[in-house]
Amino acid sequence: MNAPAPTSSLTEEDQLFRLLRQLDLTPEASQRVIAGALGISLGRLNALLRGAAAAGLVSITERAGPDRRQRFTYAITTRGAGEKNRLTDRFLARKFAEFDALHAELTGSTSGLVPLNTRSHFMQNNLAPIPELYVSYDSAQKLKVEAGNLTSHDLTPRQICDLELLMNGGFNPLKGFLSEADYDSVVETMRLTDGTLWPMPITLDVTEKFADTIEIGQDIALRDQEGVILATMTVTDKWVPNKAREAEKVFGADDSAHPAVNYLHNTAGAVYLGGPITGIQQPIHYDFRGRRDTPNEMRSRFRKLGWRKVVAFQTRNPLHRAHQELTFRAARESQANLLIHPVVGMTKPGDVDHFTRVRCYEAVLDKYPQSTTTMSLLNLAMRMAGPREAVWHGLIRKNHGCTHFIVGRDHAGPGKNSAGEDFYGPYDAQDLFREHQEEMGIEMVDFKHMVYVQERAQYEAMDEIEDKDNITILNISGTELRRRLQEGLEIPDWFSFPEVVEELRKTKPPRSQQGFTVFFTGFSGSGKSTIANALMVKLMEMGGRPVTLLDGDIVRKNLSSELGFSKEHRDLNIRRIGYVASEITKNGGIAICAPIAPYATTRRAVREEIEQFGAFIEVHVATSLEECERRDRKGLYKLAREGKIKEFTGISDPYDVPQNPELSVDTEGQEVDNCAHQVILKLESMGLIAGA
Repeated sequence: MNAPAPTSSLTEEDQLFRLLRQLDLTPEASQRVIAGALGISLGRLNALLRGAAAAGLVSITERAGPDRRQRFTYAITTRGAGEKNRLTDRFLARKFAEFDALHAELTGSTSGLVPLNTRSHFMQNNLAPIPELYVSYDSAQKLKVEAGNLTSHDLTPRQICDLELLMNGGFNPLKGFLSEADYDSVVETMRLTDGTLWPMPITLDVTEKFADTIEIGQDIALRDQEGVILATMTVTDKWVPNKAREAEKVFGADDSAHPAVNYLHNTAGAVYLGGPITGIQQPIHYDFRGRRDTPNEMRSRFRKLGWRKVVAFQTRNPLHRAHQELTFRAARESQANLLIHPVVGMTKPGDVDHFTRVRCYEAVLDKYPQSTTTMSLLNLAMRMAGPREAVWHGLIRKNHGCTHFIVGRDHAGPGKNSAGEDFYGPYDAQDLFREHQEEMGIEMVDFKHMVYVQERAQYEAMDEIEDKDNITILNISGTELRRRLQEGLEIPDWFSFPEVVEELRKTKPPRSQQGFTVFFTGFSGSGKSTIANALMVKLMEMGGRPVTLLDGDIVRKNLSSELGFSKEHRDLNIRRIGYVASEITKNGGIAICAPIAPYATTRRAVREEIEQFGAFIEVHVATSLEECERRDRKGLYKLAREGKIKEFTGISDPYDVPQNPELSVDTEGQEVDNCAHQVILKLESMGLIAGA
């Protein structure tokens, strides 16, 4: 048996690293076994254990039993697991530097494995494993018990996506949620404070109430929405961000028409927490489990298949024939294999749900040569940040082992801003990616605009066609595709695959068969409930779909009886109405809502929730405040004027007038039946009900 290597020359830091690693691997071993594995004396081991315990890195408990050699049991604490991850990075960086120096001495050239200017170059080999933030299984079981006594934060869906990619290495080199200094640097310069390229702030946003309970240096447990502990975090930073500045720098404008800016101001918590995380277990996915791969699993698959060059295709939409031709060309031009890598986390509101999209991807996958193409799902929460997002996507795909990445026109663009103009230029994303691709270590493949040439019965790149005036060019836009699906019109075979169209038609039947929500909003006494009741009767008379009325007063009585009339409670009441309406819409029914709903941001949130499943028709009952106060059938305005009702909409609390409702009606001088008929005509024009 070989004698252990002498370690007297090791630094204190290296000895601590080896100790924590050994305890993580063999938590039940005796002191003698641990000392032997580390190559140190029992006396030195005891000194290391005492120091680690005093620093809160290791817990030591007595063990009952006759064997005096195993009197104690050891467990890495939450803090110890985080310290082990930090020391692992430092140890690896030093060893790579030593290897590179030796390589240079022997060969006269660098190995290519050492960080050059930034840590983005840390792992040049796209098939080598990358660091993860998980502890071993045995340590995870013990950490779960310890974490059960910690203050807990229940993660939002977006935070769960971020945490998963932090833990599995998808966000490498990040070791946790950004510190305040790193956040400021990323927002301003797209780099961490150490110079590493990283374009997107990855932050843990929490409420002020929760933040007030947290002290710097405190460990917290991070739980999913079912209460399962996924990780722990040592809070090193707590601050109130300048969200307007973040919006300007990261998304290009502080404009709430941008979905991520709207999320930033109206959904995200007011306080950010930063600090390293220790992964205990990955989030649980019950859907498409065989299609989900961590970066290291993806790299392992590439090694097994012998793929040395891999081009990744990012998508959040169904694939049609043009996409297949595009990806074929990209792989051929790069002389690479193809990874179809769709996002199934959080995309743009209104996108096709990921269940339908994955079924479409699987149908298209059969059209590719099996030996050249594979598919994996990415649980990413997109920000729709255009140029920055393209660089971010490139870094994530580099971590997954890809060498090339397809970047399209207006990559990850959110659409139009408040002025009706595109947020980003069509080639801004490609320009920024090209500027940084050498540093990232992943090469960009330009997205070609593919069109169908009828005479040649094939797809060609638009900018490569020289005889445009002599041929027939066919193309169907996304808007036109949605119209054809909604109206049950033909979708030609040259555009998409029959299997894809079949899946889309399952989810998107003709509009006259879909569920939808009519959402009335206006002042108290404006006539919302009266019109809603008349509309309900007319729709029930037509038949075909169940109709449910969610009137403000009825909901208050049956669904929100415990709520008051503060802004927080009014928002919660509207969100409850929106949730019920979304379920009705999803199941093919008609929901009619008639609350006051004074706040535009809340109405927008309800719209986004419902439009995942069907149409949302906002009807502004634009009766003037003076007319509503003149009617005052319930005497509420009189009480509000006397100060007996606080926070009354229109008197002591504001009403955000809808800017672009689908319909605006004024009940002054109009019969209720006529107002309801206007709504019916609007529904007919939108194809939601059959014309008379």
